[in-house]
Amino acid sequence: MQKRRLGRNGPEVSAIGLGCMGMSEFYGPRDDEESIATIHHALDRGINLLDTADVYGPYTNEELVGRAIRDRRDEVVLATKFGFVRDPADPAKRDIDGRPARVHEACEASLRRLGVDAIDLYYLHRVDARVPIEDTVGAMADLVRAGKVRWIGLSEVGAATLERAARVHPVAALQSEYSLWTRDPEDGALDACRRLGVGLVAYSPLGRGFLTGAIRSPDDFEADDYRRGNPRFQGENFARNLALVDTVTRIAREKDATPAQLALAWVLAQGDDIVPIPGTKRRKYLDENIGALTLELTADDLAAIEAAFPRAGVRGSRYAEAMMALTGR
Repeated sequence: MQKRRLGRNGPEVSAIGLGCMGMSEFYGPRDDEESIATIHHALDRGINLLDTADVYGPYTNEELVGRAIRDRRDEVVLATKFGFVRDPADPAKRDIDGRPARVHEACEASLRRLGVDAIDLYYLHRVDARVPIEDTVGAMADLVRAGKVRWIGLSEVGAATLERAARVHPVAALQSEYSLWTRDPEDGALDACRRLGVGLVAYSPLGRGFLTGAIRSPDDFEADDYRRGNPRFQGENFARNLALVDTVTRIAREKDATPAQLALAWVLAQGDDIVPIPGTKRRKYLDENIGALTLELTADDLAAIEAAFPRAGVRGSRYAEAMMALTGR
């Protein structure tokens, strides 16, 4: 498995990681047995970066990942996140808590659910606007000094916040949505990462499954699927975005690849400091994603993809308004 380093002094990880969120929530029914088998298969194939968060499930995805890696901890670069707080009685209700005391409480709870002594990469999931980023990151640095966390990261922050955080403690990774149809990091965050020696971990590199070409109608989603309420999957937006995906499918066929492989290869081609973490709970899709590592894109290929899938052509926000307000702080 190809390797990449997260940040100037961060961990060496597989060039593609595995996002575990969908194993517990948001994308249809759970299948814990297949999910654990998928995690084991990922490790067998050389993927070592596993990504979860305390809030996924809510509060059950870490337990699932912990069960899967119980006998294979030394093979894993384990990443989890804190910051969101959800009401178990009504998971749709959520807040953000970045207070130093909460940082320590959340870490202890994650260590317990994961069944580990230390977290390799610990992210702030979203910035708490009520708490200076220096205070939150300072508490995260305390966890590093205590040996409970090895590296720290931030998720969905803007360039200015990343710079302020890096003055408190080295930041190994910025996790942000990045794909052919979500180019937000190009608005300054990616440049800041490179200036500061921070790796970019790209979540949803397949556009929440849309870039695979397998989704042809909103009716393809289960009744409780999160994407039913996502602006990009609504009405005219869906139809316009589907036309873009069809052009990617055509280019992929010309390369003897699947649309998913082409989309992942595009992300990988944006720099050796970028690590995509496509999520899946099925071994067959994991193998398909790994196939992107052998797909070489020439400059002409990248130009053709850019022309076929221009940033300005995507219709709809990537999140509903309330969630979008939490990004780029």
